[in-house]
Order: sequence, then C-alpha cells, then structure tokens
Amino acid sequence: MNRALPVVRLRVPTDEDAVAWHRIFDDPDVMEFHGGRPAELSVYEELTARQRRHDAERGFCFWTMLDESGTVMGFTGAQPWPGDWGPVGEIEIGWRLGREYWGRGYVTAAARTTLERLRAVGLPTVVAMVDAGNARSIAVTRRLGMRLEETFVAPVSRREGHRYRLDLDPS
Repeated sequence: MNRALPVVRLRVPTDEDAVAWHRIFDDPDVMEFHGGRPAELSVYEELTARQRRHDAERGFCFWTMLDESGTVMGFTGAQPWPGDWGPVGEIEIGWRLGREYWGRGYVTAAARTTLERLRAVGLPTVVAMVDAGNARSIAVTRRLGMRLEETFVAPVSRREGHRYRLDLDPS
C-alpha cells in the first residue's frame, strides 16, 4: 500500500542552516554511515557555502529540507561528486535527515522533488553512493527507481558501498 508522502519544502541553504545542520546531525545514528561521529560547525559552514555556489552556478545543490511548519529537518539534493575516487565527474544525489524525522517519507518526497528539478535543468543521469549497510538509503534508491550499478570498497572507511544510477532522460 502506498501512503501519501508528506509536504517538504526545499530551499538553498542559508548561513543559519549550517548551525541547524550541525545541531540535528549531532547524533551517532545519523552519522553512522558518514564517518561515525558528528562534524564540527565549520564543516557545515563550508558545506552550506559550497551548496549556495552550486545552486548559483548549476541550478541545483544540496537543499535544506523544511517540514510543513518550516523547521529544518536536514538536506537533500545533488552536487558534483566531491571525491577523487568513485564517480568522478558525475552528479551525486544525496540526503541526510535528523533522526526524529526518520520513517515518515520525508527523504523520498524531497528526493523526488530533487529529481524533478534535475530534469528541469537538463541533467541526463544521477548517481547515489550508499554504504551497503544503510538499508534506509538503499530503500530510498529503490523507491526512486535507481538501479544498482556497482559494488565497491570505499578507500578511507574500507566499507562496502553501492553505486546506484538513474537515467533522467525519459527517451
């Protein structure tokens, strides 16, 4: 049975969103597949600044996710793959959500909006890099219609990962 997805609003991250991201991601469960420990505020300050540049230059970024009341829940969106390994030169879709919002469909709703925006700017394909143990994110890739393209071992964490791909051009 398909349930209705919640209303999610996406906006280009602000300076204040760096503080909100830092606060809501300061949770070992949220960071389990992102290095295992919370990042310093400066990491989120740099990340939000970089995302504003991506949006201005490319028309997409990791947008701040807001719930129905305007509360920051996390981010979702797309950016050029930042690593020097893996899908260099490709566009990665990704998401991170505060623990209290898990299991309600927010990421799926926001990721679908992201895909619509990426199609609108003419992006032909997108990849998702997901830790093989992250069942929640793997489920999102399936709901988005992504296909498993590769299994790999991440060079730093030495953990198994999956690369998923979705062709955005319907032809």
